[in-house]
Amino acid sequence: MVAESLDTQSLDAAAPAPPIAESDRSPARAPFDDLASDWLLRHLLDVDTLSRDEILRILSTANAMAEVLERPVARTPALRGVTVFNLFYEASTRTRSSFELAGKILGADVINVSGSGSSVEKGESLVETLNTLAAVGADAVVMRHPASGAPWLAARTIDGHIINAGDGQHAHPTQALLDAYILLREFGDLGGRRIVIVGDILHSRVARSNIWSLTKLGAEVTVVAPRPLLPASMTAGAAEKEHPLSLPNVRVESDLDEAIVGADAVMALRIQSERLSGKLLPSSAEYARRYQLTAERVAQAAPQAIVMHPGPMNEGVEIAVDVAHSSQSRIEAQVSAGLAVRMAVLFLLIRGGA
Repeated sequence: MVAESLDTQSLDAAAPAPPIAESDRSPARAPFDDLASDWLLRHLLDVDTLSRDEILRILSTANAMAEVLERPVARTPALRGVTVFNLFYEASTRTRSSFELAGKILGADVINVSGSGSSVEKGESLVETLNTLAAVGADAVVMRHPASGAPWLAARTIDGHIINAGDGQHAHPTQALLDAYILLREFGDLGGRRIVIVGDILHSRVARSNIWSLTKLGAEVTVVAPRPLLPASMTAGAAEKEHPLSLPNVRVESDLDEAIVGADAVMALRIQSERLSGKLLPSSAEYARRYQLTAERVAQAAPQAIVMHPGPMNEGVEIAVDVAHSSQSRIEAQVSAGLAVRMAVLFLLIRGGA
C-alpha cells in the first residue's frame, strides 16, 4: 500500500483533492464524485496526448486514492456496478495484479482474460474478443497486447473505456504516471530536475512514455544506452530527420559515468536476455561493466538522488543487488504507488469520461 500521500505544490495547483470528512469514510458511500466532475477523456492510450494539467490531475486524484488505501478497510463503492475486464495477451505480475486490485477496491467487478486459455488460442481475433467483451457488458477494458497500436484499435471497436496497460514497444502510460507520482512525492516539482534513464531505450515502452511525461512536467531527461539500443531518431544525424512520431528532445549519452553526475534520479530499464545473446549486445558481463547501476556510479549522482526500475529486475545485470535494495531505491515504492495511480485512472475515465 502507499505509505504516504503527496503534498506538493504541483499537484495541489492542478486539482487539489478535497478533504474527506469522517462522515464520508464509510464503505457504503462514494466520496469522490467531485474529483471526476469535469474530466472528459474516455480512454488512456498514452501520455503523449495528455496535457501537463491532465497528468497532474490524475496524480492529484491518486493522492485521494492513497488515502483510501490507508483506511482500516481499504474499500469504497466508487465504481459499484461497473464491470472491468483485464485483457492481457502478455505475461504480467505488477500491472495486472494492481489493476485487478484497484478495480476491486473501488467496488467494480473485475474479470481477467488472458491470451492463453481463452478463445484466442482457437484463432479468435482481437476485434472478435473485444466485441464479445462488449456484448457481455464490459464498461472498461484494461489491455496489454504485443502489437503496438492495439489499444487504438480497441478504442475504435467498442464503446467501453480502454486503458493501455502496455502495447508492444510503444507505450506504457500508467507506468509513466506512477513513476511521475514517485518523483513528485520525492522532489515536489520536476522543473529542472535531471532524470537519467539507462538501458534498452529502443525496445522500451516504459522509456518512451516516461520521456513524454517527464518532459511535460519540466524535467531534463537524459537517455543512456549503447548505440544499438537507441531509436534511430536519437542517433547521430537524426536532427535532420523530422518525423511525426519523434520523441521530445532529450540529451543522449553513451557513457553512464558521465551522464549520472549530478542526476536527481536514475532509472534502469530491464535488459531482455534475447538482446544479450544476439547481435545488439556482446554479453551481460560487458553490458554490466558499462551500464549497470552500481553503488560507485550512484555515488556520483546528486546527494538526494533516488534509484528506480519498472521491474522485473535482472539484479546483477542492469542494477547491482545492493543498489536495488538500498535506502536510495524507490523500486518497491513504485509498485505500491501503481495501485493508487491505477485506481485514479479507472475512476476518472469511468466516472468522468464523456
